[in-house]
Amino acid sequence: MTRKPPAIIYSLTEPGRALGDRLLEAVPSSIHKHRADPFIETVRNDFTQGHDCIFICATGIVIRALAPALRDKYRDPAVVALDESGDHVIPLLSGHQGGADALARRISERIGARCVTTSAGDYGQPVYTLGIGCDRNCPVEMIDELLDKASAVLGIGESFRALASIDLKADEPCLVATAANLALPFRTWPAQRLRSVEDQLTEKSETVFREVGCYGVAEAAALVAAAQITGNRAELVLSKQKNARATIAAARSYRARRPVR
Repeated sequence: MTRKPPAIIYSLTEPGRALGDRLLEAVPSSIHKHRADPFIETVRNDFTQGHDCIFICATGIVIRALAPALRDKYRDPAVVALDESGDHVIPLLSGHQGGADALARRISERIGARCVTTSAGDYGQPVYTLGIGCDRNCPVEMIDELLDKASAVLGIGESFRALASIDLKADEPCLVATAANLALPFRTWPAQRLRSVEDQLTEKSETVFREVGCYGVAEAAALVAAAQITGNRAELVLSKQKNARATIAAARSYRARRPVR
């Protein structure tokens, strides 16, 4: 199983160096590079290799350094910025799919900073769901492998509300067992219901369509599950990950906050 490379912390000033050293404890297995030389080349190389990037500097410096290396939200790693006093943490790039929002929240909780997010979804309570597709009689170990991969990408602390799949898998032993092990309700839908979110899929598989009647199971099931819980549109926070026997994806939707009276 491929693991994400360690996050890298970049600092440019002496106060930034001190904060960077504090972040080494807040972000396990991270690396601190103070005054990397050459700075831009080092940052771009680390970014393109998939390292989550934590900057203690002005956001303008970050944008100018990374702009030529940006690809898309499904492949770019998380980018987070902090002011050198450690008062504010800002997820700048790949907030949802790349995990910058979750990373920023973890940092803010550990160092007592304010997490400043600009995503429209942050105006409500988030609900996370898992979607899984698999071969018939897939071993539970193959599902566990993907769950480990999802945890490595999303970070610790995401609380899932449901495990979901297509109705053809309603009695699949490995999925029933996984839902029980995670203490999650197991929800399934017919292919036609899963097709209602096909415009949000990162990949449409003709093979899957021929087999089950929809273009993807894991992503679609996660999206439908999250939307059903909140009554609002869902978004992918983890695009489809797969091994030889199964696929997994995660989605998020938001419950509308009740107005303050």
